[in-house]
Amino acid sequence: MSKIYFDRDVKLTALRKKVVGIIGYGNQGRAQGLNLRDSGVKVIVGNRRDAYLKMAKSDGFEAFPIREAVSRADILIIAIPDEIQEQLYKRHVGPVIRGGQVVCFASSYGYRFKCVVPPADVDVIMMSPRAMGVTVRESFEDGKGVPGFVAVGQDPSGRSLKIALALAKGVGCTRAGVVECTFENETDVNLFGEQALWPLFHEALVLSYEVMVENGIPPEIALIEFYSSGETSEVFRQIARMGMLRQAPFHSPTSRYGTLSRAEKLPSKDMKKRMREVFRGIRNGDFAKEWAAEQASGYKKFKKLQKSALKHPINKAELKVKAISASPKNFSTK
Repeated sequence: MSKIYFDRDVKLTALRKKVVGIIGYGNQGRAQGLNLRDSGVKVIVGNRRDAYLKMAKSDGFEAFPIREAVSRADILIIAIPDEIQEQLYKRHVGPVIRGGQVVCFASSYGYRFKCVVPPADVDVIMMSPRAMGVTVRESFEDGKGVPGFVAVGQDPSGRSLKIALALAKGVGCTRAGVVECTFENETDVNLFGEQALWPLFHEALVLSYEVMVENGIPPEIALIEFYSSGETSEVFRQIARMGMLRQAPFHSPTSRYGTLSRAEKLPSKDMKKRMREVFRGIRNGDFAKEWAAEQASGYKKFKKLQKSALKHPINKAELKVKAISASPKNFSTK
């Protein structure tokens, strides 16, 4: 059983007299920086000289080029995309990092697959809120919080876990519960969701749309029913709040019977076999190698996949539904 920490279990004292440097002021970095500051933590920002650096300054932070922020901070929160971590670390962080500092990753990919290798005299931790940055911020402001993961990769100080938990509390995650895990756990479950669960959901939506249109259902009606109305997102919200089957009584007996009886007819064994293959590719590092090669190629395959996906008629139908919602008086069924 994983250990779970809440507000009552954690103190912010591990951050006392420490300077936390947010490296990368994007959606996640901004949310964590604002929340930590509101929790009384000293926060500075390190970012490239772009609009995000200006945003950090307008938010009232001391903001510096990355290398200077690394030199000034005691704890570094690496909140930049996985695909640029290696280059950024080698150029701006590695040359000035010093023994006794703490490197905290917002996601575990870069450290897990050795894209970033901090020196042995540096604490390495992960503190990862399980929500988008805007949700991390909004839930904090509402007095709530989102769940999070913490992990320890290197612990020369003997205080790494306390620091990770204190950061999680400052961001608001201990309000909802923080699970202690490993870097491997976080990478495995995160990539698996992206590569096994969400592809199935994506294809299910697209194929459902195609079947409806093939059978004479207007595209707008299909999309509104499947997800544009927001009903599907509400179902997922209730699943998160209550559980997948415990929220079922909100639906009619017709709906529940149809779901359960038709689920039995799906090719579950074939899907599970494919999911296991996906997981093996994550665990053994094959995906990391594939993704590194894709980046080196200039994202050729990625661009082709995106271009192909955007050609599907569902994208045009989505724009029409959006236009209906924005200006119903101008909509014509002709």
